[in-house]
Amino acid sequence: MIRKFIQKIYLALICLLLYAPIVTLIVLSFNQSKTRAKWGGFTLKWYQELFKNEQIMSAFYTTLIIAFLSAAAATLIGTAASIAMQGMKQRWKTLYMGLTNIPMMNAEIVMGVSLMLLFIALRATLGFGTILIAHISFNIPYVILSVSPKLRQTSRHTYEAALDLGASPVKAFFKVVFPDIVPGVLSGFMLAFTMSLDDFVITHFTKGPGIDTLSTKIYTEVRKGIKPEIYALSTILFVTVLVLLILVNYSPDGKEDGEERKKAKKPSRAKVILLRRVIPAAICIVFISGGIYYASENKVMNSEKVVVYNWGEYLDPKVLTMFEEETGIDVVYEEFETNEILYPKVSSGAIAYDAVCPSDYMIQRMMENGLLAEIDFDNIPNIKYIGEEYMEQSRQFDPENKYSVPYCWGTVGILYNKTMVDGPVDSWEILWDEKYRDNILMQDSVRDAFGVALKYLGYSLNSTDLDELTEARDLLIRQKPLVQAYVIDQVRDKMIGNEAAIGVIYSGEAIYTQKENPDLEYVVPKEGSNIWIDSWVIPKNAENKENAEKFINFLCRPDIALMNFEYITYSTPNTAAREMIEDEAVRNSEIAFPDLSALPELETFQYLGKKADEIYGELWNQVKSS
Repeated sequence: MIRKFIQKIYLALICLLLYAPIVTLIVLSFNQSKTRAKWGGFTLKWYQELFKNEQIMSAFYTTLIIAFLSAAAATLIGTAASIAMQGMKQRWKTLYMGLTNIPMMNAEIVMGVSLMLLFIALRATLGFGTILIAHISFNIPYVILSVSPKLRQTSRHTYEAALDLGASPVKAFFKVVFPDIVPGVLSGFMLAFTMSLDDFVITHFTKGPGIDTLSTKIYTEVRKGIKPEIYALSTILFVTVLVLLILVNYSPDGKEDGEERKKAKKPSRAKVILLRRVIPAAICIVFISGGIYYASENKVMNSEKVVVYNWGEYLDPKVLTMFEEETGIDVVYEEFETNEILYPKVSSGAIAYDAVCPSDYMIQRMMENGLLAEIDFDNIPNIKYIGEEYMEQSRQFDPENKYSVPYCWGTVGILYNKTMVDGPVDSWEILWDEKYRDNILMQDSVRDAFGVALKYLGYSLNSTDLDELTEARDLLIRQKPLVQAYVIDQVRDKMIGNEAAIGVIYSGEAIYTQKENPDLEYVVPKEGSNIWIDSWVIPKNAENKENAEKFINFLCRPDIALMNFEYITYSTPNTAAREMIEDEAVRNSEIAFPDLSALPELETFQYLGKKADEIYGELWNQVKSS
């Protein structure tokens, strides 16, 4: 009795550990509030928003199209390969089977990186085609694995007998051999389809701008901070899988006596035609029609386009729609999380971006490495709305203002919760206060983290002195036990949800968090900090330079700049847009538009050279691994 009770408790605990997070996710999908920290009431709003989200729905259909096409192609190729290997001598059969099994035995990341390097070497443009080829490549071994055992079970004598009776090799194959291997072919197709649906790693390395599957889209969204729509999407995926499992596993026991089996009728010709021809044809028509519709809706075949690479959540989606409607130019949009992620993708040349939005020091680096094209400002008349002080600030990294157009600017400071922090905050010193252990959030960025430590020590945040950098490293290592997490965009949600007391944050994020949580306060420490400018640039390998200039000019239009400011809450350098802000408190906000003369210790990040980058990177790795 006690033993059975303990077993039940044990199983209950396992189920709790497995499904409690999923149940939490499902509950949050019905939460009226955007933040997971509080319950705002029951709602279906996030499910409505999910189906209205064009990017997620596009990713969903892309996933289905790629899975179907790759599975079909892999099934055809894999079946043909299995037949070829079946006719080989044993030693050659063993050799080729071993070779085809390698992709299944290797880690996915090995194949993903290998395929990416292959596409770059062939100068292939990363996009839908490269994902499809990659998926076909890793699906073929699974088809071979499914078909080969069925081929070994077939008798070659029946095939030869069909040939002796006058059948052609093709007819003999489809009449004699193929019916016997159909179960293996179908299982291979389903396995390939499932593997393609589930893949993330290989897709991540081989995809191009504007192309996402569900897995890569969810990953991108989670990196920026989890939205309620993702809760809704995850809930739908879980419930769908659960229902399918129930349907598959819930069936009659299938025990029939001999008499019932004898009475069982052969399926009618109509049923056979329905199952073997009508339904497969209908599936093909649906996918082909859907693909055509998908292409037309997304204007895939339109030659007029601009490929944009921007920070996550850094532009109002309505602006993109307006630009497309007014100009007839399609926007292919992709997002990144850090400057360090941006640089290798642009420098590799594998993707021809037309407009990119890096930060100050990264612009300088790209200029020095010959990656940027000069902007034709005759095509950007709206540059007149950018304040002269911001153009002057830009000269620190773009001396002649030839390569960049300011987009957003701001400061880096401390965001703290007034209910969780004692007394006023005016110094970086609080980030090393033992009292706030496990309540401190640091930026997961080498330059931002070292910038904080260097300024606290009284050094320049552009220091290249090894002794100063080593001292900053030691300071960060000493701080690490106090840090709850190294984050990027997640600092926003954590501070809103009262999950931490203090966080290093960009001023634009601070404005947003204060709207959601009035207990939060932002300050630029007295030791000084970073003043940054994110600007639009055009890579040298851009294929649509004039369209990129039209796009940048559009963003400089005051009404558009105002829309972006209200959406992302980052300070705009567009003086005309600032004047159009209706809320006087926001228009004169000390966070959004501080008096720079009162903050004399502000510095702009500079590109310090390859050697300095390596030193910073090595020291940062020492901090993270300590």
